[in-house]
Amino acid sequence: MVSAEDATFIYQRLFAEGIHVWLTGGWGIDALLQEQTRKHKDLDIIMLADDVVRMREVLAHDGYQLQELWEENSWVQDASGAEIPTAFVLQDAQGRQIDAHAMRIDDQGNGIPAWVNEEQLIFKTEDLAGIGAIAGLEVCCITPAMQVVCHIGYDMPDFQMRDMKLLERRFGVDYPSGQSGTA
Repeated sequence: MVSAEDATFIYQRLFAEGIHVWLTGGWGIDALLQEQTRKHKDLDIIMLADDVVRMREVLAHDGYQLQELWEENSWVQDASGAEIPTAFVLQDAQGRQIDAHAMRIDDQGNGIPAWVNEEQLIFKTEDLAGIGAIAGLEVCCITPAMQVVCHIGYDMPDFQMRDMKLLERRFGVDYPSGQSGTA
């Protein structure tokens, strides 16, 4: 499990190294809500592809190692020519996980996913403008509306459906009809 203290430590550690991340997933939603509503198995982040090598070096000092490559992972080159994964999980000896996805920023400031993406998902500048807080620490997040977009297209467990309902109540973002969690 990743506690609020773990999440803020990781976020501040990366920020101190000049590595910009946007929170998504469970902690991203709780940050937008500015309260922890459930336990989290990981910290989901979206980051710049050109920061992946440095991020992995920084977090390796804290015991985080590559645990898994997601099915949607692509291997791409960063600006320095290093081959990097674009969708992966890091884990430390205590089982804390960081689920990372890499993107590039285009000339208009939009985030273009670097992982395999058949639907051409784009994080528009405004989608990357979410601000939340974890344990009083202000953090960058994807917006509530983009959180919903990122939760479409698969059967969600009940706890994620609950997250969508919390976003709808707080921010008025609707989860599309016809989508459902697993019962």
